[in-house]
This record gives sequence, C-alpha cells and structure tokens, in this order.
Amino acid sequence: MLSAGGPGGGFRLLAWQVAETAGFEAAWLRLDGLALRAIGQAAGQLPEPYLLTYELRTDDRAVTTRLEVTATLAGSQRRLDLRREHGSWMVNGEVQPDLARALDCDLGFSPVTNTMPVIRHGLHRGPGAERFLMAWVEVPTLRVIASEQAYTHLGLEPGGARVRFTSGSYTRDLLLDGDGLVIDYPTMATRMPVPPVAATDQRPGA
Repeated sequence: MLSAGGPGGGFRLLAWQVAETAGFEAAWLRLDGLALRAIGQAAGQLPEPYLLTYELRTDDRAVTTRLEVTATLAGSQRRLDLRREHGSWMVNGEVQPDLARALDCDLGFSPVTNTMPVIRHGLHRGPGAERFLMAWVEVPTLRVIASEQAYTHLGLEPGGARVRFTSGSYTRDLLLDGDGLVIDYPTMATRMPVPPVAATDQRPGA
C-alpha cells in the first residue's frame, strides 16, 4: 500500500459522489501511456457501512497486475490481495481458474476500474464494441466473481465521450473524459468538479 511519503509525481486527485452507496470515492491516479496506478479510498453506507482503502496497478497495456483492498466494517476488517501473473489470477494466494480469460479487475461501486478496458481498445476516442470477462470484486465482502461485461463507443461530445457499459440486463451510458476516466456514471457515481482557486483565511482552530 501507499507509503507515508505520498504518491509522488505525475498523480492527480479525483473524487466522486457515489449515490449507489450513499458515499464517496477519492483516488490519486497516474496514467503513463496505458499503465494505470490508482491509490484510493471509498466510504459507503450501503449495503452496509464500510470504508475501503485500495491500490491498483496495471501493466503498459492497462492489464491488471495487482489490486490490494482493505475493507473496514463496524465489527471486522477484510483484506484482498488480487494478482494476475503469467495468465493466472491469484486471490489471497489461491489460483481462481474461472478468471483465466480476464485481463481486468472491477472493484464494485468504483468508477476507477471502468477505465482499463476502455483505454486498451480506444473506446473513449472512436467507434468500437468489445466484450470482456472481468474479475469483479464484490463490496464490502471482497468476494471475487467472474463477470461478463461489454463496452460500446456511442460518440464524442464536448468534454469527452459516451461509452455504454453492459453487464447482463444492466446498462448505463457513461461520460468519460479524454483520458478515459469516468465523469458521470448515471445512478452510480458523479465526479466532483474542482472549484476555482480562491484565497482562504486559514487559521488554527478554524
């Protein structure tokens, strides 16, 4: 997980209101080509109160290499160490064969993990439709489940692109920015805008 020294250079901080959990998510994100690193926290009140901390790493094709998650609940704490190595997925040290075709993790209720399959296929920039098997992480149980999903480019618009996400009968049209990061995920999460910089009168005890 993140050291006490902070995330280092090249990161930017994004935050989302997450309506589906009555909570929020904030993450330091760095994209270097297609390589993504994210260090984040999420808090929700649904389906039960929880606090998550996580760190995500991908390779230079936006393929997940590791996701570490800690979930703190009212009376317990759970941890997940999810790794993809040499075409196999390890869940807390145990191989999970039903994930063998997957290239991506998908952390439940997190807008961050929608980015990888989109940018790998350029679906935030031009036409295309792709189907995926995902290593979906249920929150807050941290159970890992194989999940069939699809993304379809719908078109460009001011400020980004519309990309349709489908999983079974569930469909949402996401608004993504030029880097493929979620701006709006209808009914689930909306990115908080950065307000203009203004002088503030900060003082001890304020």
